[in-house]
Amino acid sequence: MTLRWDLAEAARVTGGMLTGEAPVSRVVTDSREAGVGDLFVAIRGERLDGHDFAAEALDRGAAVLVEHRRLPSGGTGLEVRDTLEALRLLAAHRRDELDVPVIAVTGSSGKTSTKDLVAGAMGPDAHAALRSMNNEIGVPMTVLGAPDDASALVLEVGARKVGDIRLLAPVVRPDVAVITLVGRAHLETFGDEEGVLTGKWELVEALGPDGVAVLPVEDERLTARREGAMVTFGETSAADVAALDVEIDDAGRPSLRLATPEGEFPLTLAVSGLHQARNAAAAVAAALAAGRSAADAVAGVASATGSPWRMEVVPGRYTVVNDAYNANPDSAATALRTVAALPGRPVAVLGEMLELGDDAARSHREIGELARDLGYAAVLVVGDDPGIAAGAGAIARRVADDDEARRVLGGIVRDGDVVLVKASRSVGLEDLAAWLAARAADEVAS
Repeated sequence: MTLRWDLAEAARVTGGMLTGEAPVSRVVTDSREAGVGDLFVAIRGERLDGHDFAAEALDRGAAVLVEHRRLPSGGTGLEVRDTLEALRLLAAHRRDELDVPVIAVTGSSGKTSTKDLVAGAMGPDAHAALRSMNNEIGVPMTVLGAPDDASALVLEVGARKVGDIRLLAPVVRPDVAVITLVGRAHLETFGDEEGVLTGKWELVEALGPDGVAVLPVEDERLTARREGAMVTFGETSAADVAALDVEIDDAGRPSLRLATPEGEFPLTLAVSGLHQARNAAAAVAAALAAGRSAADAVAGVASATGSPWRMEVVPGRYTVVNDAYNANPDSAATALRTVAALPGRPVAVLGEMLELGDDAARSHREIGELARDLGYAAVLVVGDDPGIAAGAGAIARRVADDDEARRVLGGIVRDGDVVLVKASRSVGLEDLAAWLAARAADEVAS
């Protein structure tokens, strides 16, 4: 059981106008999942308006939360001014009910992977979203989904502009706030890297007086700003929790020596990517800040698995590294370096990194140059290209779409290659990654 509310309590929390009575044991935003005991919150999105599905949710036995005068005739539910605001109020109320450590993770990249590792470090009863749910809907829904018997709540908190995290602060109210790094992401809306820093720092500002900030040791912009309790992480011995002597195996899984205030531990991760060693240090640092022993945290991190489409290494006649969920300059560079370190001829299938503003041309060119300098055999750029091909030079080839990419890749990829697929989420390269993996598996079977 997650919630033990009724509709009257939800009305009190949101200030909504109540019609009828109903239990509320769960909150959903998808009418297809709605049923008896659920409260369906109708959210207006860019493509769909949840109000169009309120009647369907009612037919399934749920109560509904809608905006003023949009309750279907005869329906049971609440009418509020703004359903998104009401969702935040419900989540803040649930946060008040939870008496567990709350660890929140933000940063320009590495948020989801670090969230997954923190959940592992906090043990099997920790509650975290199974995928990336880090926006104004996903964060409240993760809090609302936390069961009564959770041992900890782990949240991933994203931001596209200054103020986004501050808006979610009453929902999150972290005991431990982790910033993975501050880099070049969403510059189109943040303005510059200083804006990114300001936006991410809002998570630290949401800490209570006893809260702990977990920060990268090398970024003095962050560590010098923190006046309260702090634990640092990184890949040097200067960090409180340090990932040292990092090596990766043929599947890109790091092995390392993890130095902590409670001693050193050998650690081999189940997830792939050079950056995961650093993420593991951040996760153990967060667990220590939340009161977990280093030995237990390290054991949990070792068995943690990642979310889909993030450095998924798929072996076959050639190896596919599916990192197609998202991309920014930092994450793209790390992925390129990881694949280049694996045995086999590296090939990159790249797409545009979005929301970089005036930095877009330089960032794309630098990624192309890095692939060239790392010795990539080929770089295939799918769709719009603000500069990857120019940076990669002779090894680059541009194609218009997935269909053309499949035709071209058939003549490029050969046995033993390692093929990285990486782009911003909206470019949609996950289908191409799946095709490459299926083709490699089919060829092995044949």
